[in-house]
Amino acid sequence: MSNTELDELCINTLRFLSADAVQKANSGHPGLPMGAAAPAYCLWHHFLKCNPRDPHWPDRDRFILSAGHGSALLYALLHVTGFDLSLDEIKDFRQWGSRTPGHPEYGMTPGVEATTGPLGQGIGNAVGMAIAETSLAARFNRPEYIIIDHYTYALAGDGDLMEGISSEAASLAGHLKLGKLIVLYDSNNITIEGNTDLTFSENVGGRFQSYGWHTQTVSDGNNVEAIAGAVETAQQESNRPSLIEVRTHIGFGSPHKQDQSSAHGEPLGEEELRLAKRNLGWPEDKMFYVPDKARDRFRQVIARGKDVQDKWQVLFASYVKRYPDLAEEFQRAIKGELPVGWENDLPQFTPADGPLATRAVSGKALNAVAKHLPEMMGGSADLAPSNKTLIANDVDYSPANRSGRNMRFGIREHAMGAIANGMAYHKGLIPYCATFLIFSDYLRPAIRLAALGKLPVIYVFTHDSLAVGEDGPTHQPVEQLLALRAIPGLVVIRPADANETVAAWQYAITHRDQPVALALTRQKVPVLDKTTIPGIAEGVSKGGYILAESSRENDPELIIVATGSEVHLALEAHKKLTSEGCQIRVVSLPSWNLFMQQDESYRTRTIPGNIPIMTIEAGVSLGWQSYVETNVTAIGVDRFGSSAPGKIVMDKYGFNVENVCQKAHSLIQCRV
Repeated sequence: MSNTELDELCINTLRFLSADAVQKANSGHPGLPMGAAAPAYCLWHHFLKCNPRDPHWPDRDRFILSAGHGSALLYALLHVTGFDLSLDEIKDFRQWGSRTPGHPEYGMTPGVEATTGPLGQGIGNAVGMAIAETSLAARFNRPEYIIIDHYTYALAGDGDLMEGISSEAASLAGHLKLGKLIVLYDSNNITIEGNTDLTFSENVGGRFQSYGWHTQTVSDGNNVEAIAGAVETAQQESNRPSLIEVRTHIGFGSPHKQDQSSAHGEPLGEEELRLAKRNLGWPEDKMFYVPDKARDRFRQVIARGKDVQDKWQVLFASYVKRYPDLAEEFQRAIKGELPVGWENDLPQFTPADGPLATRAVSGKALNAVAKHLPEMMGGSADLAPSNKTLIANDVDYSPANRSGRNMRFGIREHAMGAIANGMAYHKGLIPYCATFLIFSDYLRPAIRLAALGKLPVIYVFTHDSLAVGEDGPTHQPVEQLLALRAIPGLVVIRPADANETVAAWQYAITHRDQPVALALTRQKVPVLDKTTIPGIAEGVSKGGYILAESSRENDPELIIVATGSEVHLALEAHKKLTSEGCQIRVVSLPSWNLFMQQDESYRTRTIPGNIPIMTIEAGVSLGWQSYVETNVTAIGVDRFGSSAPGKIVMDKYGFNVENVCQKAHSLIQCRV
């Protein structure tokens, strides 16, 4: 059998493993796997540096299926190249309990580098991975010891390139000259609704050239030699990311569905699948068939990957001897471990230091930990001076300086979120990103995927309430806190003061199995006294704690629960109500998520269910009922804000002592 014939055998193996999986599940997307099997095979067989027996080897190439609906193709590749994914898992595609879900999920399937499916996200992830590769290479490589040297590949489709996030990410990638980022564009001109010319008539290559990318076109998506030549050319282009447009036929080989939108997102059907197999010379009566010769060729990836990794291990062993401290630091960073004493310089505050904006304190805490954690890397969507996210005495990450830790994302919130995810997927960095809380909506899809993938991304959201003031309702977050809290697995912390803010950063750094969002004030707020409230850090880690009591001898008549800057309003009201003879408890609840994770006894000791409760938060009141599990009087904002000085807006919306006390009196009768 010639090499060309063997290539075709392997490509058809991928096509029909995918199509069979979709047919058996009676659900899925056969079109992309059948059309893009040749470029995927070419990349994995000829170029991809990986070891299926060690999927987490740090210097492997990364492959991201941005067009995640084509997951059956990725699973077929993983199975035939020897990853720990059995043929039975392929047969259980999209079924309960299988490791082959409808779209790739990071952490579920060995060899899956990123959770993809929402189009465009994978391109952003790939940019983040390419940034991580260059950053770690700059930090750890030495002239005679190149221990980080790998490519990031992505397979994207027409839909990916329509989504705005891909434009944002590609623009930044071109600006940063990420030469080891290579995107294969599966250009088949078909979407669910029909031909792409319904909505998509731009010159994609010209667009990417304007971003600063190197572009090529392969006119025949089944020409392995031409695709390989294009990848080789892209690898030689060190100063520009590369886009290779590979013109393919969706549902290739299907007599009636090739080049049709019907091939995109539904099974071919038993008869059409049989005809497609006949058309391409495949056994019609065999399902999930992997010819021995095809398997043998695919499994060459194992030997090749082991050989490359073994050579790397020899190099790294020498590196350990030559640079023992650097090697130890590299291993620590890749494992995500924290060095002893990382928290030694975290600031502490007293009431005399205040008032302080929690965004300003966040900046101090970030810099304190960055001093001990060189893997801290991130930035803002053009708001660093406002978000306080610059690492002092460090430089910008740029083409001229890959060791810089300050990322300039530009006004690209959505791409920023996906890029931060890519940095986290890669390992070796602690990524953070920032914008105003109101603009968290712009990166919400990326936050959701970070939560789904349990990625340790830290989000710094400032300007967290109506107190933003004159900028008005377009910039005053109202529903954003609730929206973020609704994301499963995302920890949202809205600290009340400087000390709670430091504790929030401690939590974010030490809990590396989940994303954490910090909601911070622009306005200055008083500092809580740690000498009279010793349990602030523990209270933040538990999500809520008792801040003040009118009397330790008497049970409270009313519990005031507040978050963020409104905690200080609660304390002022507590002081006045106590002077009137009321028994009041104030609870600071910086994190709903963490509080609900505590055992029932702690929650009921903190907020008993048989006592009237008042909540104070400058956001929508929806949701408080379920979290405190009793009748609630909520002082919140159930309409949009207004443009005026912040203090006036807060006062007009009822965030003042008089209103709080009036509502308290409607709930309880004070003794004086």
